[in-house]
Amino acid sequence: MSDKVLVLNATYEPLNICSARRALVLMLKQKAEAVEMSGRTMRSAEDVFRLPNVIKLRYFVRVPRADTRRVSRRAVLARDQHRCQYCGSSSHLTIDHIVPRSRGGGSTWDNIVTSCAPCNSRKGDRLPSEANMSLRSKPRQPDPLAFIFMAVNEIHRSWKRYLEYAVA
Repeated sequence: MSDKVLVLNATYEPLNICSARRALVLMLKQKAEAVEMSGRTMRSAEDVFRLPNVIKLRYFVRVPRADTRRVSRRAVLARDQHRCQYCGSSSHLTIDHIVPRSRGGGSTWDNIVTSCAPCNSRKGDRLPSEANMSLRSKPRQPDPLAFIFMAVNEIHRSWKRYLEYAVA
């Protein structure tokens, strides 16, 4: 956790998480400025630099939204809170296509869910209704903040106000 820094757009919108080293480079190149400092330091041969917890870019970055976010196993697991969308189990997790690929189903946010291995095997090459199974929630594309939460195990207290602002 101590090596992670929250990156904000020029509008204070949360964009990403980066390493403290990368944040320091962005600040030294004057591409970003520190918003919240930490008590940590990084040394070079000649200087000691205080490290930030939060940085803000000095220029606005246009962020691709909606359907441009790439579907990944990690993102689907995080979106579904590491729970099988058929039975709620949190062990032996896999990814399941609701409409199987063999039947024309694509790898899209609304067609992929987290499934435990037993449920995935039970469903097989069928639709959930054909296997007498139902989904616990309708799959959807995760909101942009989900990608920030995936990058860390714990949210630093200095980040909370910026993340709450983005949700509001």
